[in-house]
Formats: sequence, C-alpha cells, structure tokens
Amino acid sequence: MSSRLLSTATAITVAAGLLVPAATANATGTFTPGASGAGEPYFPDMGNGGYDVGHYDLGLAYDPATKVLRGKAVISAKATQNLSRFDLDFLGPLKISKLTVNGKKAAFKRTGAQELVITPKRGLPRGSHFTVSVTYSGIPKKINDPALGISGWAATADGAVGLNQPFGAATYYPVNDTPLDKATYSYRITVPKGLTALANGEPTGTWSKGGKTTFGWEIRKPTASELSMVAIGKFDVTKSTTIGGIPNITAIQTALDTKPGQGTAFNKLTGDVVTWESGIYGRYPFDSTGGIIVKANVGYALETQSRPVYDQNSSALDESTIAHEIGHQWFGDSLTPARWADIWLNEGFATYTEWLYAEKTRGVTVQKSFDQVYAADAADARWKLKTADPGRDHIFDWTVYSRGAMTLQVLRKKIGDKAFFALIKRWADQNRYGNVTTAAFIKTAEQVSHQNLGPLFKAWLYTGSKPTL
Repeated sequence: MSSRLLSTATAITVAAGLLVPAATANATGTFTPGASGAGEPYFPDMGNGGYDVGHYDLGLAYDPATKVLRGKAVISAKATQNLSRFDLDFLGPLKISKLTVNGKKAAFKRTGAQELVITPKRGLPRGSHFTVSVTYSGIPKKINDPALGISGWAATADGAVGLNQPFGAATYYPVNDTPLDKATYSYRITVPKGLTALANGEPTGTWSKGGKTTFGWEIRKPTASELSMVAIGKFDVTKSTTIGGIPNITAIQTALDTKPGQGTAFNKLTGDVVTWESGIYGRYPFDSTGGIIVKANVGYALETQSRPVYDQNSSALDESTIAHEIGHQWFGDSLTPARWADIWLNEGFATYTEWLYAEKTRGVTVQKSFDQVYAADAADARWKLKTADPGRDHIFDWTVYSRGAMTLQVLRKKIGDKAFFALIKRWADQNRYGNVTTAAFIKTAEQVSHQNLGPLFKAWLYTGSKPTL
C-alpha cells in the first residue's frame, strides 16, 4: 500500500471422504467447532480455524444503477480437525438465500462482528475435502475504520472496486479472511454491456448474453484475501508483454483517460518497473502483471496481487508509487506476513524500493532519502512506535513505512552491498508464496552476513525511540 500512509458458478466437486453425523460426533466429543478467529492479536475477529481453503470460485453480477451485487461463492477447503461446524467471515447487509456443504443444505447463522457460522448435516473429518456454496445478494457496504481508512466494496461513478486491506473482503464474498490462509481464485463477473470487469490474474474468457457481459479471470498462485480484487466500470485496457515474457494488462478508467497515449505509457512504465525490480529481487512471482487507475475515492494505492489499483483523479503517472506497489508483488504479496504486527516486511521493503528507484531515475541516492527521513526530531511522536509491533491502529503509519525502510538501509551499511542484495533475493526466493515473520528475516540476515545483528534490529524494530547512528 502506498498513499494510504496514515501519518498523514458451478460448484467444484471434491471428494469429501467419510462423513460422520454431527449429532454423533458431538455426543462422543470427537468432533468440535472450528475457532471463530485465526489468533491474530490486532484483528481477533478476522479469519477462522479448523480448515484450510484451497480455492474460491466467485460468480458475481453487479448493476451500478441499483448498486445491487448478486453472488455465488463456491469455496473448496480441507478440514484440519474433526469439524462439527465452522465459520466464514461475511458482513451484512448481504443476505444469504442458499447455503450448502458438499451439495447438501446446511444450517447457518450470522453472529458477532462478521461470523457466518455453518453447521453441516454431517461432521467433516480431519483431512477431508469439502465444498461450501453460498448464494447471496444485496448492496455491499464498504468499511470506513477511523484509524485504518476505507476498505472493501466501494461504488464508483460507473461501477465499483473491491479493495480489501486489511479486512474488506468479507464485504462482498464469504471468506476465511486471514493472511495465513492463502488460496487460488477464479472469477466470473457479469456486468451491463459496455462495462468492463477486471480482477487478479489472467483472463479466461468473455461472454455476452441479453445485454450483459461476463468476464472470466483466474489467479493460479496462492493469494491472501486482503490482496484479492475486483474492478468494474468503463476502462480503456492495454495489453502487452514485458521484456521477460510476462503478460502485462493495465487499465485506466475511461473518464480519466483524457491524455493521448497515456494508456500505452502506463503499460510501458509498469512493464519496465517489473523488469527492473526483477533484476534486484529475482524472478517475478506471478503469471501476469499490470495495474488499474480508477477514481475510487479511497485515498490510497493498493498492491492487489498481480494488478495493483491506483486511486487517482487523473491518469497522471506517479512513478514512485508504481515502483512501490510493484515492489509489493515480492514483499507483501508473494511473501505475506503471518501477523499484522510484521507489516513492516511489506511497507518497509516497498518504501525502500521507492528509494532505490529514485536513485536510478533521479539521482537521489538511497542515503539521501534515508537522511531526509532520519532528520525528524527525536521528540517526534512517530519515533515512539515500534516498527515490528506498531499496534492495531498504526499498521499504515510513518513508522512502518519510513522507519522500516531506514532499517533496511542501516542493515545494508552494516553487512555491505554484496551480502545485502544476496539476502534480499534469498529472502524472496526461499519464502515464495508463503507467510513470513520478522524473526525469520533476522535469522536469514544473520545466516547470509555471518554477523550478530541482534542489537541493530532491537534498536530499529523493537525500541520506541529514535535510534542513534
């Protein structure tokens, strides 16, 4: 995420194995409910336990005139315990008209902040695969958190955008909304003729019928729910291939695309940045790249996986922000923190990417960028936060972004350029598509550098004061 900085279908059938009646399971004590949270200290209501999602198949139909969304979500999952019941995250006012588990009607209720509690007719044994199908409709409501800003389904002048960080996915589809449960996605998005629907990944086809057009998309790499994305509206779409052979799909909202050649320029810049960053961080982690410029009125750009979204009032190209969001494709998207406290592993790395890009394109050295930020007075309250544990309301603050980037520069000076860039590539490669922690990064840094880096990281990540140089 960039300018959000707040200091300023058809069901997929999967073999389910042997099933045990829920009543029998409860009576014997063998089958128990899955947890109603994923154990995240900052967001205890987010995510759920007892299962692992493998794939979301989302059939969405949206009418901008009425703002009504109709959806069918088919979720393929695997039980990680003997489940008598389990939860999904799903927010009102969307109303459910049908819900099945393995094709059979299941009991459900809505409770708490966002819990959809599902009780199948038969218990789900540990290790069994199962599918949940939820049919629903309504007018989605975006979340506007006082500290963290807007997330979720946001209506635009000619459509809508789904931007989910940190907890907006549940505003428009039922989900296990935790970064710990990455999954693949397929989309079929139906909109009135003349509109375009975009999403993560690669296009799978377009179909027209009865004044409606359906756009298919699929992302085959593991994706955290906070990084899934849908964009609907009038868009000018540009397609190309990067020097490295990666499909590059960019789009600018037609109302903003008033400068001749801007669509081509946006596409080319995106491809050039992907190529340049691949030289620093290693192989680009996804099967396509791109970006979307749209007036969404959320106040930030977001690193939605494979195709970042830039909320803007014009098609002007902000190279620094594009470098930042593309940098996230490695750090934040492919490598996703296991805990929100470690979000500096996203934002510090993406901000450092901006500094590297400024040095490449404008001659502003990384050290100069460091010095400008470090100049903040020691009494500045921003120094009081701990970079690797800033607190729930500060995950998008200056400390996470700028002090996170400063940490990397101090580390680079400490271990030298050769070891530093070897470390960054190794970090991105060995954790590809997984979840990461600060402790793991420190361990890797010490392994690569053969140095004790404990005092450095304690000062820069875990101390609530301005570190001395």
